[in-house]
Amino acid sequence: MDFRRKWALRGDTLGGTMSNASTPIRRGYFDGPTGQVHYRRCRIEGGEPLLLMHQSPLSSTQFEAVMPALAASGFDVLATDMPGFGMSDVAPEGATLEDFASIISAGFAAMGWRSAAIVGHHTGAVLASVFAAAHPAAVKKLVLNGFPLLGKAERDHFATFYFGPKEPKADGTHLLTAWQNRLRSTPGWTDIRLMHRYTVEALHRGESNWKAFPLVISADLEAVLRKITVPTLMFTNTGEDLYESTRRAHALRADFFAYAELEGGSHDIVDEQPQNWVRVVVDYLR
Repeated sequence: MDFRRKWALRGDTLGGTMSNASTPIRRGYFDGPTGQVHYRRCRIEGGEPLLLMHQSPLSSTQFEAVMPALAASGFDVLATDMPGFGMSDVAPEGATLEDFASIISAGFAAMGWRSAAIVGHHTGAVLASVFAAAHPAAVKKLVLNGFPLLGKAERDHFATFYFGPKEPKADGTHLLTAWQNRLRSTPGWTDIRLMHRYTVEALHRGESNWKAFPLVISADLEAVLRKITVPTLMFTNTGEDLYESTRRAHALRADFFAYAELEGGSHDIVDEQPQNWVRVVVDYLR
């Protein structure tokens, strides 16, 4: 396969409904270097291992809309809550990106996997890239969906994002602040119920789900990308806030990284265009 090939889907190109949507999603925990890690798993017998890594400040719930379709496409799908997110234990103080990414090896061991394809979104894409650069034999293919290869102005902009006030207030204004932060950090949003759902999720772990974010925006991610040797797809959508930075990441190694983009959407593209998102991922991994 020519990994320099480019994919592009424009708009809502896929008709019908997601196939085999009744495939159950099971939940559980495994032990990792940072404590207990909560996960969701959706699989068919003999499916190819596939790990999904979510964005900040969400959890593995981000992938509930696509896990059954991925399983129906022949994958054993594992989506983890990163340390301090969802229902996973918090990473210790001073944890590095490598510490956050260490749950990947633990997850592989718990599932009985020697290797897997990995799809990461935003923060999850960074952790996936850090792991793939250090452990290429464990990664069959890599999909980096929305990659924050940021310039200084972008770093300064994203440094103002905090996903929920750290202290509650008696008048409840901390809830309004969390709501406003979610809207501000999601340019192009269209689904008010999705905004509500993810604001509530951010508040659920507001004391810890911001801790990976400063590490992400301050890291030397260009150096990480240059170390990757596994087949890699840079994947984005034109309406999301990391569109230009993902294109920049692709351009860094355009002779090696494949590229795909969807039209429109926001950084909630997995929920907004689940069929198109699955099609791009499956086409590349196959």
